[in-house]
Amino acid sequence: MDENNRNLILAIALSVMILVVWQAMFPPPEPPQQTIQQTAQPQTATDARPGQNGTAPVPSDGNAPAPSTTAPAVPGSQQAVTSRETALAAGPRIRIETPRLNGSISLKGVRIDDIILTDYRETVEENSKPVMLLSPSGSALPFYAEHGWSVAPDAGVKVPTPDTVWTADASATLRPDSPVTVTYDNGEGFVFRRTISVDQNYMFTIEQSVQNNSSKAVTLYPYALISRHGQPQTSGFFILHEGPIGFLGEDGLQEIDYSDLVDGESYSFKAQSGWLGITDKYWAAALIPDQSSSYDANVRSFNRTVRHDFQTDYLSAPVTVQPGASASTLSRLFAGAKVTTIIDDYEENLGIAKFELMIDWGWFHFLTKPMFYALDYFYGLLGNFGVSILIVTVIVKLAFFPLANKSYESMSKMKKLQPEMMKLRERYKDDKMKQQQAMMEMYKKEKVNPMSGCLPILIQIPVFFALYKVLYITIEARHAPFFGWVQDLSAPDPTSIFNLFGLLPFGVPEFLMIGVWPLLMGVSMFVQMKLNPAPTDPIQQKIFTWMPVMFTFLLATFPAGLVIYWTWNNTLSILQQWFIMRRNGVDVNLLENMGFKKGNDATGKSASSTSES
Repeated sequence: MDENNRNLILAIALSVMILVVWQAMFPPPEPPQQTIQQTAQPQTATDARPGQNGTAPVPSDGNAPAPSTTAPAVPGSQQAVTSRETALAAGPRIRIETPRLNGSISLKGVRIDDIILTDYRETVEENSKPVMLLSPSGSALPFYAEHGWSVAPDAGVKVPTPDTVWTADASATLRPDSPVTVTYDNGEGFVFRRTISVDQNYMFTIEQSVQNNSSKAVTLYPYALISRHGQPQTSGFFILHEGPIGFLGEDGLQEIDYSDLVDGESYSFKAQSGWLGITDKYWAAALIPDQSSSYDANVRSFNRTVRHDFQTDYLSAPVTVQPGASASTLSRLFAGAKVTTIIDDYEENLGIAKFELMIDWGWFHFLTKPMFYALDYFYGLLGNFGVSILIVTVIVKLAFFPLANKSYESMSKMKKLQPEMMKLRERYKDDKMKQQQAMMEMYKKEKVNPMSGCLPILIQIPVFFALYKVLYITIEARHAPFFGWVQDLSAPDPTSIFNLFGLLPFGVPEFLMIGVWPLLMGVSMFVQMKLNPAPTDPIQQKIFTWMPVMFTFLLATFPAGLVIYWTWNNTLSILQQWFIMRRNGVDVNLLENMGFKKGNDATGKSASSTSES
């Protein structure tokens, strides 16, 4: 086996190995979860509140846990599971109406527990329901945010609890230009107020204040939590984190798996600046404390008989309120879609440390995020994410043009030298050592680098991974249509050759979903391989013959946008390689290279016939 073919096979084998491992570790996206309102077994809902300095959480049944001691696990209020609609109708609420959100806030506990993302649908179908992000306690899968005050039990001050019903203007509706204020008078000289505002996107601002009309000073601890009851369905891919997450000052980015919490792990941090919350693939809820104040953060779960409840929370520095005085704190809550420009804007304008890491750009952040920005820029200009992929592919090809040119020129020289290589093999067919020495001398004389055949394949791998990451994690690619039958570039090509692309009335198993674009990719790969110097070894020939077929099946279940990129990239490479080979004096006939030979018909005219395989 000569050096060029060996290196080329090694490069292709490496690519196949990477794709196989990639496919095994990161399968294609599953269909979107239909709704969070799923059928659930009867169960009870118990809410917890944070303690200080890593103390254990206490189910809320009255006074908050002692900030300075470990609180006992007192049984909390229990509530049978009902439908989401029934849970929402169980008590008074404040409506939320913004350009991107609909929902409500429960006056019982002032929980933000009903958020619907009006810009996004569960599926690509026109009649699909909008995505529901947060749901109230008592529904099948509660997911909500809560803010409040904690106090030492010996302080003798009654603070509002999750069961406290606050007072608000009956006509109050939360809009971007219309904050709402709710109040609670404990009847013992303390009046608690909470003002909630929301912007045009997904950020809530919560200002808590307390007026001390009593004759004694009191020390309060502001807290906030996000609670999720029951473990949600996740994609389960290493490429993407779903679950508790936060950037916690010097401790940096924390990505905690649900499985670790189920196993009994809990996490405590001391931080100043940053944020913490719970993220899904495309949506998230995150607490943003005052970026200038220190706080204690916790991530933990509570073991129930039929499920686990997960919670991220923080307890801020104490606030002492003197008699006749008042005090207030400010915090924020993000509850919405992880749109890159919106997330980046919050980080810059609100000073939220590393908020961009809410989106899982991965280890190759330096490559993945620029790739996204390039795709998003052309998408903004043209309105089609697929066309944007085509344009970015051209830009990438131009960036690697000098390297690819050098490689293709070397491969063209190799193709011209094939007759001489055949002669050397025949001359030294019984002495492989001399054969290799003679070939290396020929390479040196003709200034040919046999390693150059690997480069066109190898340089695609980082771009391939970066594009895969962008298509998989970014909400901008979700449900993004191309043309024709491809209505979601983040999902596989929905057609299959095995039912004639939908003409035959039966479904096809997932592993046989070989659509139009995977087939085009396989053909383009086959043509590109035929332009390379042909191997003389029969085993190598079989490998090259079946390689496009293997890649067709491997990529068939990848996002359609990735297959479109690979096909378009192969097409550009074919044109570039063909031009360079012609310029270097190589006679290029694609039909002959693909196995068709010229012959003569009965009239003596030239005709094409398929060569024997």
